[in-house]
Amino acid sequence: MAWRDAKASKVRLFLFMASIILGIAAVVSIQLFSTNLKDNIQSQSKVLMGADFIINSKQEPTARAQAIIDSLKPNASEVNFVSMIAFPKNGGTKLVQVRGLKGGFPFYGKIETQPASVAGTYQSSGGALVDATLLHQFDVKPGDSIKIGQLTIPIAGALKSIPGSSAISTSVAPPVIIPYRFIEATKLLQFGSRKEFQYFYKTSDTLNLKQLEDRLEPRLESENADLRTHIGSTQRLGKRYDNVGKFLNLAAFIALLLGCIGIASSVHIYIKEKLRAIAVLKCMGASRLQSFLIFLIQIAGIGIVGGLIGSLIGVGLQGLFPYLLKDFLPFTLEISISAQPIIIGVFLGLFMSVLFALLPLLRTWYVSPLEVLRVDEQAVQEPLIVRVIVFAAILVFLFLFALWLIHDALYAVMFVGATVITFAILAGVAGLFIKTIKRYFPKSWGFTARQSLLNLFRPNNQTVVLVVAIGLGTFLISTLYFTKDILLAKTEVGQTSENANIIILDVQTEQREAVAQNIVSKDLRVVNNIPMVTMRMHSIKGRLVNDIRQDTTSQVRQWILNHEFRTTYRDTLTDSEELQEGKWIPRLNPGDPVVISISDNLAGDAKVGVGDTIVFNVQGVLMETTVGSIRKVDWAQMQINFTVVFPAGVLEDAPQFNVLTTAVQDESSSAALQRDLVSKFPNVSIIDLRQVFTLVEDILDKVSWVINFMAFFSIITGIIVLIGSVRTSKYQRVKESVLLRTLGAKNSQILQISAFEYIFLGLLGSLIGILLALVSSLGLALFVFKEPFAPSLIPFVVFLPGITLLVLAIGLSNIRTVLKSSPLEVLRREV
Repeated sequence: MAWRDAKASKVRLFLFMASIILGIAAVVSIQLFSTNLKDNIQSQSKVLMGADFIINSKQEPTARAQAIIDSLKPNASEVNFVSMIAFPKNGGTKLVQVRGLKGGFPFYGKIETQPASVAGTYQSSGGALVDATLLHQFDVKPGDSIKIGQLTIPIAGALKSIPGSSAISTSVAPPVIIPYRFIEATKLLQFGSRKEFQYFYKTSDTLNLKQLEDRLEPRLESENADLRTHIGSTQRLGKRYDNVGKFLNLAAFIALLLGCIGIASSVHIYIKEKLRAIAVLKCMGASRLQSFLIFLIQIAGIGIVGGLIGSLIGVGLQGLFPYLLKDFLPFTLEISISAQPIIIGVFLGLFMSVLFALLPLLRTWYVSPLEVLRVDEQAVQEPLIVRVIVFAAILVFLFLFALWLIHDALYAVMFVGATVITFAILAGVAGLFIKTIKRYFPKSWGFTARQSLLNLFRPNNQTVVLVVAIGLGTFLISTLYFTKDILLAKTEVGQTSENANIIILDVQTEQREAVAQNIVSKDLRVVNNIPMVTMRMHSIKGRLVNDIRQDTTSQVRQWILNHEFRTTYRDTLTDSEELQEGKWIPRLNPGDPVVISISDNLAGDAKVGVGDTIVFNVQGVLMETTVGSIRKVDWAQMQINFTVVFPAGVLEDAPQFNVLTTAVQDESSSAALQRDLVSKFPNVSIIDLRQVFTLVEDILDKVSWVINFMAFFSIITGIIVLIGSVRTSKYQRVKESVLLRTLGAKNSQILQISAFEYIFLGLLGSLIGILLALVSSLGLALFVFKEPFAPSLIPFVVFLPGITLLVLAIGLSNIRTVLKSSPLEVLRREV
């Protein structure tokens, strides 16, 4: 009976199956990808770092740190720094990361170059390996030369990849690798230069790296150095991509939820139409269990088949993930397929289809044989306790499923709670709309308009189901667009003359006037001339930093204890700062106690407030200061901000360097300024914020593309649910339309009645979804991103009419048979 009935209803059951297929495909593909990602990180842990462990220091190692480094006998070493380089061939300049390497690094993996042989010969031949994209960008090739500071060196080959770097990190400052012995000749490691020393080690498998890290890390930290093992780096990398996995899992969860809506709505309509047939079966002697099992077997079979097809599609999608995420991964993702996700997919298809179809299925149990004689359109209702149990089971399933995906009980509860609230709002608005139409029914409207409005609250109406399905899909995609706009707005760089878009770093004191004059000579103005003084914290509120570092109960954040602060002095606040506590002191007289202003994040991490003392080590000189004020700093603004600001009159005679900023109108002006400055002042580094903004926007576009791709599952599932919901209402609407034709209604009237009904539903559902997205995005902008919210018009201009037209097209396709055939022919065909 189950097989025979399913063959007769294959179109409706196929739409039901489509909801399962897409939801399962999303879950299986993402779970399989997450498993592959973790396995790849684990198996390639040494290749990712290129060594077993690394000791690094942001400054030249102290004597004690150097003694530890030498005792472990490093197999290779490196000094790296960010600097400008020039291409003598065409005068081009670029900010790069210069890496001076000595030894056989990497010990795992390899440096990929073109030609391949130069990876092993560049140190002995004395050439440079230059990022391949950079060579292409400036139209230079191996054999040409580059100038790094005072050093001119031939290009040995194009660098394609090196362990430990990713496409995004190398986009900010492309790598240039040179032999370590040439670093001194560049003359670039001057006072204030940002540099990093790294020492690479290859060990035997018998060495316990965890014990080594535990033993040496505290000693190295006290010397402002750090030890990283390939195991620890793998764990950190895994945690970094955990967030990616959580987002993808939530996207899969949303797709599955939409699939569940499709299941519930499709089966609800399907079973409602079968109730009379079930009553006939019971009149003929069928038991409750038999009538229930007929449809349970159907739903379970569809769930298994849908789960299997969805699982296979999910497996097939694995080939896309390495392509989608190649710019975000520091290694090549290798895909392997296991049977576990397929088994989970089939089980999930069976379980979710039966669970979400259970409520309408139970109505087959409670239907009475007398239903065959009744003409009442009200469907039989199961007892309240049964409904409560089923809803509770659904909520438990959603919680457990969310917990399995995101591994956090609190987040799982919050996500399920937010989902229930969203559903409740959509269903509540739909119910309120029905009541409003009933109460304020426009009796003066024409016949077709009144009939279409009546369809919204008559028995067998689809108002709530369709509004929830349409609204949720619209809500998800609209929120995506609104959030994307907020993120892009946070990175916007103004191109007016008031905003600096060129930053010149590492300007030595004796170069300051000459650099400023060079800028002015090109009809540009110096927007900022900022002095910088480097220092470290010696003590906080009377406690030595070394003592705090060894105190395991201390709540002071570790970065503060090891950080080299770049501070400044001035007599005014900037646009990105707002006084939060205390009093701003613009200038001090000689002999006055030193009062400083700190940022709110530094105050929170260092556990200090107004009136507390901090002693700084300023290049060997101890300076006692008192916190006079705390500033709220907008770090999102693309300008130079500081955690510590001294008043004027204190640091003028301290060893310092300067940062100058200016504003250029176009790319050619920027290139001319950079060429001139690099040729005259090789030690300075220049950041073009317009290029940084382009890079950030490109990264966000890639992220947005990935998000859109994942949202594709939800959108398509939502459309399938929409089609299923509208199509399953066809069989009720066909009978009504035939009756209207029998009573003399014209085709144009029937067409108008259906068109108005579906336009009302499409507009209501999509409008509620967009408004909910607007409210949620406003909350994100104000409380998460802390940015003004300027919503995109795309959801209003594209989604609102687009989804309404889609609903209209599907709805009108339902009554084609009524319009093309005679009433008797239609009734016979439907029977």
